[in-house]
Amino acid sequence: MKFLRRQFLQLAMGAAALPTTAAGALAQDAFPSRPVHIIVGYSAGGVSDILARLIGQRLSQTFGQPFVIEDRPGAASNVAADYVVHAPADGYTLFLAGISNAINVSLYPDLDFNFARDMAPVAVFSRSPLVMEVSASFPAKTVPDFIAYAKANPGTINMGSAGTGGATHVAGELFQMMTGTKFTHVPYRGSPPALDDLMAGRDQVMFDNVASSIALIRAGKLRPLAVSSRTEALPDVPSISKFVPGYDAYVWNGITAPKDTPASAIDKLNAAVNAIVADPGFTKQLADLGNTAVSDTPAGFAKLIAADTERWAQVVKFADIKAQ
Repeated sequence: MKFLRRQFLQLAMGAAALPTTAAGALAQDAFPSRPVHIIVGYSAGGVSDILARLIGQRLSQTFGQPFVIEDRPGAASNVAADYVVHAPADGYTLFLAGISNAINVSLYPDLDFNFARDMAPVAVFSRSPLVMEVSASFPAKTVPDFIAYAKANPGTINMGSAGTGGATHVAGELFQMMTGTKFTHVPYRGSPPALDDLMAGRDQVMFDNVASSIALIRAGKLRPLAVSSRTEALPDVPSISKFVPGYDAYVWNGITAPKDTPASAIDKLNAAVNAIVADPGFTKQLADLGNTAVSDTPAGFAKLIAADTERWAQVVKFADIKAQ
């Protein structure tokens, strides 16, 4: 995706971090007094990496210390999460958390950690809807049209996703569960190849992150039927709940730390993130990616994680999703 690559290059140039220095644990009232690492569970240049660099750059400016972005992709971000769970609980190793971590609790029952139990919520800062989209040539132009087409043509709808068990997958399974439709799930290694096949007509529908699809939608190569919640990035596109009452799915991102991280460090980081989120410049940066700036307390963020863990467990069970 040219848009995302361009964003990544711009951010990478503006958020270059200084080398890590060797230092022992310092008093928390001086936190942070050395570089902080934000671990990302996905590859460089993707949406998660870009969001981490956006917030990391602002945190570096706030505290006068480098916030180093470190990508550790693998197992739907479980590799990175496991690394942070077992890192020292001193506030200097943080995790770029997302909805996939709530889903993974039920998708990967044999993990040696529990995300809600073993991570300390610090601050949520971004929320993004998903967009239900089809190719520009697909006959359905509205959600009711699509549902009617799917029911009249069983076995013909392929649903692409960025990977099994991710938000772009479970959002589509939730849609099927609530509408009585049935799609064939076709997982890919990320959104770009899935979008290529959607545009080519090999797949018929995708529930993608707005950030990944917005450039193609604006170019007229994809048709958005609806969004999972209203967004300024696509102001004229209706919400799915208008046609499927009660439907709700969205992607969120925030920062967590190993459990037992001192409350003083968590509170300091939370206050800084909330101040960044309130800045119009940062809000615009997120909006350009199709995201909405949000803020909450660590306790409120914990409730969000718990609620999504329970909600998506029901969908994983319904669709009998197995990790691949």
